[in-house]
Amino acid sequence: MVDTVRRAYSRRAAEYIDLLGSMEAVHPSDLQLVSAWADGLDGDVIDVGCGPGHWTNFLVERGVDARGVDAVPAFIAHARNSYPGVSFTLGSLESLDAATGSVSGVLAWYSLIHYTPESIRVPLIEMGRVLKPGGRLLIGYLASAAIEEYAHAVTPAWRWPVDALRAELDATGFDTVQTDTRQPPGERPQGSIIARRRDDR
Repeated sequence: MVDTVRRAYSRRAAEYIDLLGSMEAVHPSDLQLVSAWADGLDGDVIDVGCGPGHWTNFLVERGVDARGVDAVPAFIAHARNSYPGVSFTLGSLESLDAATGSVSGVLAWYSLIHYTPESIRVPLIEMGRVLKPGGRLLIGYLASAAIEEYAHAVTPAWRWPVDALRAELDATGFDTVQTDTRQPPGERPQGSIIARRRDDR
């Protein structure tokens, strides 16, 4: 699945960067949410599935010690060229280059949407591994009333009800702290979850 997603985004990387690869494309509510989450962290942060790198750079500009990871070479090349003072690494969400319990926050902003219900625990477990006890995970996702696959513009993706995604987080060692949903006129429902790595996992 990881290889399929990497190939799909590699074919359309330039188009994706032009359309969504800047903070100007970010919804104000998302900007406020990520800012508040980041300001509450103390320590290293990984932006997993960082894409063109704009969110990673945004975090660094806020004074966060953040780095980006993505599986698509074109995204990493663009990010390094656009934000030369920020660390970007080619890698997988399923095998992060970080010691166990070493980071305070993980941002997974729409980077889990291509995982099937059967496979989503793999990256969740890995993100839980690298987080310190009490560390915070912020997920952006596509919301719906039922778990369902849909025809994403790049490659098939999944929509989730908040309760179902919360259950996956609970099963992988997280406690949900906050959930939000929004639906801009004419757009798909969007969701976010902030979860805390359980101390006794």
